[in-house]
Amino acid sequence: MKTDKTPVADGAPVVNPEAAKGAETAIDPRLLVREQGFGGYLTEFKRKMRGGDLGSIPVIIGLIVICVVFQSLNSEFLSAKNISDIAVAMVATGMMAIGIIFVLLLGEIDLSVGSVSGVSGAVVAVLSITHGMNEWLAVLIAIASGAAMGTLHGFFFARIGAPAFAVTLAGLLFWLGLMLQLLGDTGTINLDSDGVVGKLTTYYFTDVIAAYGLAVVAVVGFFLSAFLDARRREAAGIPARPLVDIVVRTVVLAVFAFAAAFMFNQYRGLPLALVLFLVVLVATDFILRRTSYGRKIFALGGSVEASRRAGINVTAIRVSVFAIAGTFAAVGGLFWASKIAAANQGSGTGDLLMNVIAAAVIGGTSLFGGRGRTWNALLGVMVIVSIQYGLSLEGIATPVQYMITGSVLLATVVIDSVTRKTQKTAGRA
Repeated sequence: MKTDKTPVADGAPVVNPEAAKGAETAIDPRLLVREQGFGGYLTEFKRKMRGGDLGSIPVIIGLIVICVVFQSLNSEFLSAKNISDIAVAMVATGMMAIGIIFVLLLGEIDLSVGSVSGVSGAVVAVLSITHGMNEWLAVLIAIASGAAMGTLHGFFFARIGAPAFAVTLAGLLFWLGLMLQLLGDTGTINLDSDGVVGKLTTYYFTDVIAAYGLAVVAVVGFFLSAFLDARRREAAGIPARPLVDIVVRTVVLAVFAFAAAFMFNQYRGLPLALVLFLVVLVATDFILRRTSYGRKIFALGGSVEASRRAGINVTAIRVSVFAIAGTFAAVGGLFWASKIAAANQGSGTGDLLMNVIAAAVIGGTSLFGGRGRTWNALLGVMVIVSIQYGLSLEGIATPVQYMITGSVLLATVVIDSVTRKTQKTAGRA
């Protein structure tokens, strides 16, 4: 069979020069979006849906439905007081969910975060109240204790080879026992409501400018980040968001940010807890998406063997991720202690572990590893706490709240599983 051969610079022949020419002029379909206006975005949206790339769409739709339903049932749901209460209440679970997201990105699980959070609260209470230690120092020791517990879990998992499920289940029981031992016979140690931990959930920035100032910083920061990222991508010759897309997204964010600021100022002002939570979200998102360490975590979640062959220190990354989970569990424990102004035997127990994992998964983090962002913790915990507060306003019993939350979690896991199958079919996973 005769074939046309066209020489190239290095002397190797090219079979079928017409096909080669077409390959040279091929354009990534994502680049056409900015040239086709609204029709291009619609085409891109359909392509993502067929490929199973749902992103945060399901949870955003869910949040809208939750707000509409509960507001129609009770006009107090979207009141300034209820929104402020939800914002403060979600921080403890949200902080812990951030740590869980790091673990889930590896395709693993950590069942000990509830108990670790309980130990954190107990350590602060015992050191600062019982022994009179400086509270700032007690807080640092509590957080360091959480990191040490997480590191221990990571050691047994990554170095010894024990399953993460079994290791952290053992940790759940061991650290729960340690918490009870620390609290002693009374089982409860009250905290100083005016202390460092006490103010985590009770302090508000009452100046009107505080809430609006944070909104301005968030909007401007988002625009600059997106704009500069698009410029870098364009300079590298890879697909980038057009300016109109960035502007639209910035306007949408501005509407929600300033609406939230307005509502906060109608009640007690901007909650300190929410500010700290947002700062942590920005910092951890930067670590995951903008650093080599973050890329290594995603790589491990995709394929451990491929990561090892690429020269990644698998053991070190795994240990560090569980240390991060323990650290954020401890931070979350401090917020829980602040919320109830005490450390008691119920800390870290009940439905806390379920809510933490549910927040990460409902927010969009995959249980199978390799997909997720720390912002998923914000979306997920907003869904869970909004449901809880909405049902409480209606006087719905706790057992029903458990069933509804469990149903939402199951629906999310099903969507995640279907999404992965769709992506495999489309050749994207």
